[in-house]
Formats: sequence, C-alpha cells, structure tokens
Amino acid sequence: MNTIIETKGLTKRYGKTAALDALDITIKKGEILGYLGPNGAGKTTTIRLLLGLIKPTEGVALIFGQEVDHNAAKLHKRIAYVPGETSFWPNMTGAETLRFLATIHGSVDAKYETELIKKFEFDPNKKVRNYSKGNRQKIALIASLSTRADLLIFDEPTSGLDPVMAKTFRDEVLVAKSNGQTVFLSSHMLEEVEELCDRVAVLRQGKLVELGTLEELRHLSALTIEASFRSIPPDLSHIQSVSNIDIQGNHLRCNVNGSIDELLLTVAKAKPLSFLSRKPSLEELFLALYDGAENEQA
Repeated sequence: MNTIIETKGLTKRYGKTAALDALDITIKKGEILGYLGPNGAGKTTTIRLLLGLIKPTEGVALIFGQEVDHNAAKLHKRIAYVPGETSFWPNMTGAETLRFLATIHGSVDAKYETELIKKFEFDPNKKVRNYSKGNRQKIALIASLSTRADLLIFDEPTSGLDPVMAKTFRDEVLVAKSNGQTVFLSSHMLEEVEELCDRVAVLRQGKLVELGTLEELRHLSALTIEASFRSIPPDLSHIQSVSNIDIQGNHLRCNVNGSIDELLLTVAKAKPLSFLSRKPSLEELFLALYDGAENEQA
C-alpha cells in the first residue's frame, strides 16, 4: 500500500471554534512530511485525531487504509509516537522504562535500540527523576525509533535536545526513511524540517493553507540578490519585479519576484565585483506566508 495517511474533510470543533477545519491530505509510504504552523494552528489536534485520541466532528482519517476512529488500538501496533512533552515513571531507570515501553508497543529491534543508546549518549542506568528534560526526550526517541514502526509521528521531537543530539535525531530519521518508514513531523525547528522533509504542509487557524515541496513553495517569497560594485550601485527602482532595495556604500541587496532579466541587464552594465542570488529559506517562506496573511487582514 503506497498511501499511509489520508484525511478527508477532517474537522474538529470545540463549540463554535474550529481547531481543525476540513483537512485533506495524503502521505505516501517512505515520505517525510513537515507539518508547520504557529501555536494554536491545529497541529497537535491533527496528531490527536490521527492517533484516535479524540474523535473528529466531521470527516475521516485513514491510516494504512483503515479508519482511525474504529481501529485505533490495532493501528497503534504499526505506529510510534513522540510528544513534545514527555512524562515517565520517576522511580524506574531509563533501561526499565525502555523495556516497559517496548512491551507496551509489542515490538522492538533490540540491537538497534542498543545502537541508539550509544548514538544519543544516553545513560540508561539512572532513575528517570534524575534525568534532564533532554534525557527524558531521548527515552521517547530511542523507544520510538527502535520499534522500526511503519509510521513515526513526531510532535516537536527535539525539544530539550542540544544541537549535537538534534543532529543525531535527524540522521536516524533519514535511516528510517531509507527503510521505507513514513514520518509525520510537526516541528518549530524550521531548519530541521528543511533538511529532512520531502513536502511541507502549513496550517493557519486550523486550515491547510500551503502544501508542497520547498521548490513548489518558493512563490511565497522573493529571490534575494546581493551585489557589490566599485562605485555606487545602479538604480533599480524602475524595475517592477524588484523590492526591498537596500544600498550600503557600494553594496546592494534586494528582493526579486518574477523575472530577473531586467535586473541582470542593469547590474551587468554596472560591472559588479560580486553577485550572489539565493532562494529563500524555509523560515523566510514561512514568515512571508504569515506576513502576507496579516497584511490581508489589516
């Protein structure tokens, strides 16, 4: 089966407030989907619906072709989930907690679990109450990844991790992808999403407003151009596609939406010493989307 997650008009209302409004999304086997949006956008509500922890007001969620609402317990055997905030049994050791979680899930790759303990530099012999937030998060990550589950659902998975351990997590997610596992990743770490994800979905006020690859979402923000000259940079104010012109001495910085042909001709005539163009980062795309939405409402 190529389709792992499919939602059709998935909606969750609390009174008159729509926490999630008519979500239609399909995620294929082996895909990593980044799920973005500010706090309150509906990300966690989506995850709870996918896990069968809450019931939809309208619509349906399918995982492995089965309705979550009626098959949650059965589906959980093929799913591993990591929340942003973990809470474990304080008097158990890390090793005991991992064994207990493996028993609850029903499957674990013991050899891979041992590898993960080393990679995450995790000491399993301490009591949970003595672990930092980051180490408690490591328990959840090791437990979930070592199941080798067909579907991994992560909600802010690197919360509390230092940059080195966050990189270890990203490496292991790519290992999961290479094994054909599917990953649903909700994260505020935009560089994490940019590095890992095949596609990005963006929520705003409970509605899916953008879905596609990073290349497909580049229309949300302009190309950034930087150039330096021997003397004052050329005047670009007459070029319609150019905006946000910033001149500092002999250095020019601007944005371009649309064709760059006229800009290139103008800059070339001025014989630049250097010229750099770059596509917007995911952070810039995300901010452009939300800035645009705020301007529409103003």
